[in-house]
Amino acid sequence: MPGFELFGSAEQKEVHDVLDSGILMRYGFDAMRNNHWKAKELETELENQMQVKHAQLVSSGTAAVSVALAIAGVGAGDEVILPTFTFVASFEAVLMLGAIPILVDIDDTLTLDIEAVKNAITPQTKAIMPVHMCGGMARLKELKAICDTHNLKLIEDACQAIGGTYEGKALGSYGDVGCFSFDFVKTITAAEGGAIITNNDDYATWADHYSDHGHDHVGSDRGAESHPFLGYNFRISELHAAVGLAQVRRLQDFIAIQKKHYTILKEALSTIPELTFRTIPEEGVENYSFLNFFLTDLETTTSAMTVLKEAGIDGCFHYYNNNWHYVRKWEHLKDAKSLFPMPAPTKDALSKIDINNFKQSDYYIARNISCLIKLSWTEDEVKLRASKMVEAIKSVL
Repeated sequence: MPGFELFGSAEQKEVHDVLDSGILMRYGFDAMRNNHWKAKELETELENQMQVKHAQLVSSGTAAVSVALAIAGVGAGDEVILPTFTFVASFEAVLMLGAIPILVDIDDTLTLDIEAVKNAITPQTKAIMPVHMCGGMARLKELKAICDTHNLKLIEDACQAIGGTYEGKALGSYGDVGCFSFDFVKTITAAEGGAIITNNDDYATWADHYSDHGHDHVGSDRGAESHPFLGYNFRISELHAAVGLAQVRRLQDFIAIQKKHYTILKEALSTIPELTFRTIPEEGVENYSFLNFFLTDLETTTSAMTVLKEAGIDGCFHYYNNNWHYVRKWEHLKDAKSLFPMPAPTKDALSKIDINNFKQSDYYIARNISCLIKLSWTEDEVKLRASKMVEAIKSVL
């Protein structure tokens, strides 16, 4: 999956352009940069590939989510519904804005359960933020209908699913705002970086300003720019944008390789009757960065992970006791452990989270194994891996 597996001359060429000009910052220094504007080029490339009006680069996927929430009007005291299975950055971004993360159960898509979302809506709810984990997607049609009914914003965290689609639309483009990550272990990597996409003109303007200290970017003299509102420094560098530009131009090739390897593994594992696969909503197409499947119970899944490791199969994850991605290990969230005092309403809301009481989520995560699909495998390596995985899992069952 990580795009760094196929770093080569394309990435080197774009980086050399930046180094030759000596201008590493995306804004200003117009006369010195030899007409190299890698961030602007990458934004245009994203707009074309995702078929959206606007793309805004930022410094990370976390920054992308933070900016997306801010431009959607999420602020102090607002509630944002998100899943129990995600990355800690999801709730960190919510808390940074003074808003309150409302965790709800997942279903067999490994994303938001629709009934759980409906039951979590209150007068304080401002947005629903599905997280398209491990290359798949949430039930976006149903979530959009809920948002339309309750006048809520739909913010797609597609950081792990770039290249996937839903109803023929790029993931990230279905809701009000979409977010991507280009960190070192994503399908498209710039080492660090991220982006938001939207078709909302106002959101695009606000994202442009907010991610650069509120600068309005009017005119060529950066020192004369005004500040319509407060912002933060979420800028990407030209070096990171250069790597990302080369990578995004190769996105469809990456997806094709992932699909080929994914298909070989899935066909092999399909011969195991006790094994079932993650549900992908109708009209949804994964980006094939992970193959996700369920075994029969927690004990069997834990044993299977042990045997897979003993067989030399790396890149498989069982998230049940994972510190980064699953609610059971988020004591720091529940206990509101922070370097700064949190507002009393936020602290009170977090204290009510029972990290051990998401039984439906436990049911799915306890039985799930998520296997990374590497770009660098040869076909023979994939087939050998498939054979070893089937043998290992059957030995446990």
